[in-house]
Amino acid sequence: MIEWSEFWRIFSLVFLLTAIPVAIMIVWEKRSPFKTAAWILVLILLPIFGVVFYLIFGQEYRKRKLFSRSGIKSLGKIRRLSTKQLREFEQTHLHLDKKIREKEKIIRLLLNNSSALLTTGNKLKILNGGEQTFDAIFEAIQSASHHIHLEYYILADDKIGRRLKNLLIAKSRQGVEVRIIIDDVGSWGLGNKNIEEFRKNGVEIYPFMEVHFPRLTSQVNFRNHRKIVIVDGKIGFTGGINVADRYIEGIKKIGPWRDTHLQLEGDAVACLQVVFAADWYFVINENINGRKYFPAFSEAPGTAVQISASGPDSDWENIGQAFFAAITNARKRVYIVTPYLMPPPNIVSALKMTSLSNVDVRIIIPKKSDAIIPRWCSFSYVEELMEAGIRIFFYEAGFIHSKYIIVDDVFSSVGTTNLDFRSLETNFEVNAFIYDEEFTAELEKTFTVDLKNSYEITLEEWQQRPWHKKFRESLAHIFSPML
Repeated sequence: MIEWSEFWRIFSLVFLLTAIPVAIMIVWEKRSPFKTAAWILVLILLPIFGVVFYLIFGQEYRKRKLFSRSGIKSLGKIRRLSTKQLREFEQTHLHLDKKIREKEKIIRLLLNNSSALLTTGNKLKILNGGEQTFDAIFEAIQSASHHIHLEYYILADDKIGRRLKNLLIAKSRQGVEVRIIIDDVGSWGLGNKNIEEFRKNGVEIYPFMEVHFPRLTSQVNFRNHRKIVIVDGKIGFTGGINVADRYIEGIKKIGPWRDTHLQLEGDAVACLQVVFAADWYFVINENINGRKYFPAFSEAPGTAVQISASGPDSDWENIGQAFFAAITNARKRVYIVTPYLMPPPNIVSALKMTSLSNVDVRIIIPKKSDAIIPRWCSFSYVEELMEAGIRIFFYEAGFIHSKYIIVDDVFSSVGTTNLDFRSLETNFEVNAFIYDEEFTAELEKTFTVDLKNSYEITLEEWQQRPWHKKFRESLAHIFSPML
């Protein structure tokens, strides 16, 4: 039997042989000082386990790239068009509204960092809540004549999931092409039985970044958080709603589930299709191309939209950069709704600077959450933001899972991205960036309703919280870059 002194000697040796090389690796990656310090602290506080945790969840892949996109035909075409659009911006977009041109910095940024074409021939509809969203999606799927493409983080084996499965199988039997991408972690509950049933009925369904135990790799950390539906290349959907009953029925002890989704028709759907096509190429090495999938751009009058995707496979943190540019470019107001408030330091600085410049900055977060530690992390940012004059509201009518931002009178963004490290730096996400006064006013009405179901916390009230709540939030704050 090993004595304690011998055990600690072996343990210390193993710790030194594992933690020090990993700490050097973390420093070598030249990530943000905040993230570097957080991971080194984990190595110290959790000997050996911290090393395993880092190897699975902590490695940076953005510079190394998870996969090559060079063979994706539709993406190559979009890149050529975006380069041309950027080069000819002054001549081709003189017809844009003056207020939209005030957001030219964001438009140019997205053209550069993610080849996000600015399309104008679009019609958009805000879908509030699961019931309204699923009604619209099911109606669109019913009308499909050529193809249906779905990409979801969560596709559950429950009532709404089975209803969708039956509809997709029925459309497949009618000769409609049905392709589905599911995140392998988020959709674990779907099960092999359902996947086999899909495939036996002609539906092509594949997991994104499949995870097999015990062969667990660091790629388990990079999840596909996108929610995309495309029907016949003409109608598209994206936003915060996955396929699960809780998006309609809510959560016990928390209440109704409040969420926001977006329906698109027009040229922007082709850009959403490119995102799906790139992910499809990754999972099955097959190109999706042709007029049936990518109708010719109409360039007709309508709502101006850019579709931007980001993830560890992209050169830049595309969506995070766009959020930063939008916030720092604000002149009147910045309204944000997010279920998790764990922004990276640059976004925190942007929010504080904008508020201190006499811009009205308001943020709605849930009072009750579906995840306890992210809730504590979110609360750990509240005091710092309020000290800069930012108004924080706690949503009380259930759990708010919406992800949208409004800046001034003409800019907004709706999509899958939370205002946290994971969404902005790690996950595969997609957002619609919208430049339209009428749409922004409509989304502001949604914000006003959400505001009525929230209460504003004051700085004095927040500072009077019990010490143990402050302590657990401060402790959780350390781990916010990893959640």
